[in-house]
Amino acid sequence: MEVKVLNVSGKETGASLHLPESVFGIEPNDHAIYLDVKQYLANQRQGTHKSKQRNEIAGSTRKLYKQKGTGGARAGSIKSPLFNGGGRVFGPQPRDYSFKLNKKLKSLARKSALSYKAQDNNVVVLEDFTFEAVKTKSYIDFVAALNLTDEKTLLVLAAADNNIYLSSRNLKKAKVITADQLSTYDVLNAGKLLLTTGSVKTLEEALAK
Repeated sequence: MEVKVLNVSGKETGASLHLPESVFGIEPNDHAIYLDVKQYLANQRQGTHKSKQRNEIAGSTRKLYKQKGTGGARAGSIKSPLFNGGGRVFGPQPRDYSFKLNKKLKSLARKSALSYKAQDNNVVVLEDFTFEAVKTKSYIDFVAALNLTDEKTLLVLAAADNNIYLSSRNLKKAKVITADQLSTYDVLNAGKLLLTTGSVKTLEEALAK
């Protein structure tokens, strides 16, 4: 798949880049995408939820009233889940929600997500660039030049660039990552995928196996 390379001003450079079919042109596997996104979201959970069981409630162990003769149900403790302030039955406990997936499956999921983006013409390839200083306005102008002001964008760089990253950090619809940080969730969550020529090469080396 041939894609025209643009500069930061949104104009064609005259060059084109071939997006490898092994990464951007495979038959997408929806189940692999589902599992990878599920793992990503599960790994974000803190799992620190906690409610007290009856043995953890602070209260008297005195029997509330005599066993028989009251006309009511017998009760042995104020900590019973039946009373206000009592313990909770089968309440949430701290746990780890993360789980593992095979590397090949995760690779397939990322290639599937990238292929979907390529099929929908939502991949923009840019020549490698940087900003001279950290300025949010520089990133706003950059996105505007590409006519993507109202789009949720994901910019994938070949290597970390602090000026670009910090310039985009305050923008709600912009996210900047490096190619080795790319996740299936990030690809699907973005409206437009912005790749640099360097990041395309990095992704091909990592995923085209």
